[in-house]
Amino acid sequence: MDIGVVRFDEPKRDTTRKIIHIDMDAFFASVEERENPDLKGKPVIIARHPKETGGKGVVATANYEARKFGVHSAMSAQKAFELCPHGNFISGHYELYREVSAEVRAIFERYTDIIEPLSLDEAYLDVTENKKKIASATRIAKLIQRDIWQEIHLTSSAGVSYNKFIAKLASDYHKPAGITVIPPDKALAFLRELPIEKFYGVGKKTVEKMHEAAIYTGEDLYQKNEMELIQGFKRMGYSLYRKVRGIDNSPVQVSRERKSVGRELTYGKNLTTVQEILSELRFIANKVQLSLQKNQKHGKTVVLKVRYSNFETVTKRLTLPNYVKDGEEIFFHAQNLWDEIGIMDRGIRLLGITVTNLDPLSYENIVLPLWDKEISY
Repeated sequence: MDIGVVRFDEPKRDTTRKIIHIDMDAFFASVEERENPDLKGKPVIIARHPKETGGKGVVATANYEARKFGVHSAMSAQKAFELCPHGNFISGHYELYREVSAEVRAIFERYTDIIEPLSLDEAYLDVTENKKKIASATRIAKLIQRDIWQEIHLTSSAGVSYNKFIAKLASDYHKPAGITVIPPDKALAFLRELPIEKFYGVGKKTVEKMHEAAIYTGEDLYQKNEMELIQGFKRMGYSLYRKVRGIDNSPVQVSRERKSVGRELTYGKNLTTVQEILSELRFIANKVQLSLQKNQKHGKTVVLKVRYSNFETVTKRLTLPNYVKDGEEIFFHAQNLWDEIGIMDRGIRLLGITVTNLDPLSYENIVLPLWDKEISY
């Protein structure tokens, strides 16, 4: 009998589900192209033109033509302009995007009611048991892609697998208009071949620390026991131990609550200078960071609320490709939103910042290279 040795049971992998992750291709930009056919084949960047904002603002998304020049989401609009000066900058029509998103959701509901939206342009679908009585999840994914194209005239990419984690990363393999299927018998080999820096959330410092621990690939990670990873990397180690084993047993949440964390302040004396406003935005952003930490959450959408002295209230939101939780990053995006909607010749009575589209800190994405084969599943 071993004294003082802690043994962990190997976590179990649930492979009974059939999960599809649908991700609309460059959604905002694609909607703009659909509405204005003259944009077809031209670079489209969803952001206010930096000439209108004094070089401020960030890119919400860009179409694939713009991405050829290195433009990507969350990049500063000024940098995007430097890379692609002939790009078509569009500030965005978010009500239209929401309407189109609802049309896409209606297509999903033809096949299943077990749907978990992540944002306007992506969702998980559990099709293990589905309305069409179709046994193949791959076939359902192709039918959904067909319906979206024929009825809404937009393309989408799909990932199909046995859990949400792998289905989501699979949808990135073949974009645009692609489909990638990762069945249970192929998932583990693929994850173990990944370079460790491809695991989302593993930053430069963590990569260096992992290299010091002789972890360079998923295979190296797989060889480490759970206690080693927890001791060396704490919560991330706990999560990575399971991710590299293809384990994500969380169900598709039908009634997924779109919770938010935010703070707002009302001022007895109106704010009248840029310095006052930015100082308050930074203060509020740091308060939001503390609330996110307390709730162990991070989110993808930053919302700015401004109420003027005449009680007119304006809100503006920005949905990002990656999660935010740091106060300075939240402040950065709130400042850019202020640059878009703020009017300085009015007194400011209230400022508020909210982060929505929340997930637990343990929720992670993986950024993967393209998979050069489609696997039947």
